[in-house]
Amino acid sequence: MTTRVRSVLALFVACLAVGGTVVAQDWPQFLGPTRNGTYSGVSLADTWPEDGPTRLWERPVGAGFAGPAVVGERVILFHRVGAEEVVEALVAESGETVWRYAYQSTYRDDFGFDEGPRSVPVVADGRVHTYGAQGQLHTVDLETGEALWQVDTHARYGVRKGFFGAAGSPLVEAGRLVANVGGSRGGIVAFDAATGDELWTATTDESSYSSPVGATFDGRRHALFFTRNGLVGLDPESGAVLFEKRWRSRSGSSVNAATPLVDGNHIFLSSSYQTGATLLRVEGDSLVEEWAGDQSMTNHYATAVIRDGVLYGYHGRQEYGPSLRAVDLATGQVRWTEDRFGAGSLILAGGRLVILRESGELMLAEASPERFSPTARAQILPGVVRAYPALADGRLYARNTDTLIAVDLR
Repeated sequence: MTTRVRSVLALFVACLAVGGTVVAQDWPQFLGPTRNGTYSGVSLADTWPEDGPTRLWERPVGAGFAGPAVVGERVILFHRVGAEEVVEALVAESGETVWRYAYQSTYRDDFGFDEGPRSVPVVADGRVHTYGAQGQLHTVDLETGEALWQVDTHARYGVRKGFFGAAGSPLVEAGRLVANVGGSRGGIVAFDAATGDELWTATTDESSYSSPVGATFDGRRHALFFTRNGLVGLDPESGAVLFEKRWRSRSGSSVNAATPLVDGNHIFLSSSYQTGATLLRVEGDSLVEEWAGDQSMTNHYATAVIRDGVLYGYHGRQEYGPSLRAVDLATGQVRWTEDRFGAGSLILAGGRLVILRESGELMLAEASPERFSPTARAQILPGVVRAYPALADGRLYARNTDTLIAVDLR
């Protein structure tokens, strides 16, 4: 490829990013472009200097468990400052604010945890969609931050206050924004992403802390939701329920939080509270259980990743020091385990795992079913780090309770 052709292609990609179209280097929503925790951008370094990867910038941030999203040269930050939930567009290279959009929030956490937003912003078709801790959906223009529409889902759909506020990032499918609202007048609700008009409602399932994912089985598009009751597969165009699978703990004080993972015509679900995991095969409008149990991988909050038929993820409750594991997807067999590893998040980048622990330690490790083999590690933030990071164009954006940083992993 000539230098001129490379330049033209680079310019084309840059123009797409400015226009709001998601490209491979972006991290436009929770768990990345395809909502499976997989990064496919520029190559990452094999190791780092002794003092860790290059820190590009840092800035103070407000409360929240919502990780950032990245599209083009914009980082979208969603946090709470004082009595407002705030959406900000930042310059990816510097962290400087480009625009700011804010609205009032009176959310109070009954358990004394963080009172900021929990849901990662969703950027699609030149719009930024956010879902606040009180169930307020807001959509603004990506370039200007101008308000486009808003809906108070808790008031409209009769949602009772849950344990930890609204937490699942909505899904955008073919111009529809679909959210696990969890109300008595609408469990799963679809809105026109451009106008906010209601398109359909389905189920009266209470909401969970899991984010939905889109998937195609036998040529038919599905929206998969892991609600408080279990798995629901819907037609995102009509809202028709195609299949359901109850999967929840007998304990009332439990949560479903991990996002369903899709591998071919299989769906992997995992939860904690003695619920465990299951692998389901989709056959038309039916689900066939391949295996189930609570001894392989019980994801409390963090979603696992899949590479070459092997799951990598956390097993056990966050507060008890979960293990990090590799598990055979087809059988549930544990391949290796690192006991008392502690909670965190995982991103799959080629053949490597990018691990950000709650302690603020960043690690690289081979995604190997044979053994856990860290190749680099560095303390990049003070703990506690619970928000999911974003990895875009080789740069990792991560936050703890009060600081957002950008580090260069290229």
